[in-house]
Amino acid sequence: MLTAEQIESFVADGFVRVPNAFPAALAAECRNLLWKQLDVDPDDSSTWTREVVRLGLRGDDAFVRSANTPALVEAYDQLVGAGRWRPLDMVGTFPIRFPVDRDPEQAEDYGWHIDASFLSPEGVAAMSSGQDWEGELPLVPPDYDRIFRSNLVSRGRALLVLLLYSDTGERDAPTLIRVGSHLDVPPLLAPYGAEGTYLACRDVGADRPLAMATGRAGDAYLCHPFLVHTPITNTGTSPRFMAQPSLQPTGEFDLDRADGQYVPVERAIRAGLARG
Repeated sequence: MLTAEQIESFVADGFVRVPNAFPAALAAECRNLLWKQLDVDPDDSSTWTREVVRLGLRGDDAFVRSANTPALVEAYDQLVGAGRWRPLDMVGTFPIRFPVDRDPEQAEDYGWHIDASFLSPEGVAAMSSGQDWEGELPLVPPDYDRIFRSNLVSRGRALLVLLLYSDTGERDAPTLIRVGSHLDVPPLLAPYGAEGTYLACRDVGADRPLAMATGRAGDAYLCHPFLVHTPITNTGTSPRFMAQPSLQPTGEFDLDRADGQYVPVERAIRAGLARG
């Protein structure tokens, strides 16, 4: 269970770390499954010739269990509201980052962003043309700025979930976070209404402090859908394994509840809009 202090930190900072969200042994099982999907030798670093490989969705029992443990289910309820989110039956994507000798900001896919929550009409048409979501995916989707959308009520996304399947220290390509940047996003999305927009975030929250999503295998980070973040390079010695699934809502967030009983995700959006 998240403490009251952790919940307030989520509202203010945009994320909360859940230590031991799933067993380390389960993380190892998931990691082994991903190794099997990669065309490399875990014991021979000379075969690690790519900086990052992005694998698609997986529905294996091990992955589904890792994303739906009692600790995570309780935290989802606390942040999103009981009955207001859909259990994860597919997990991914998996950006697997191999060690490289480059500065952190020189990652191939470096770029400050929020994870989009739904597709534009053009995106729906493009994605219905036979996209395989379970194999290797492009590192950066083509035409992403025309395909992906976010709106003020975060249609289609309740949380961004980061599941650490390997120990992740400061040199192991931890996700880099602009702390509190989720509060800067609502005023930028508000003018676009339900249709939403692709939001360029290079400068959003640029004056905010930074945090790294470090932790042990089995830890999880639960992030507000508007949290601005970026990948960085792996300057360590071992590959970094992580999943970044979207926890989907059963409906839309309500920023004007008659009873005033707002869940933490809604409270943060309202705070960004200066509604209290």
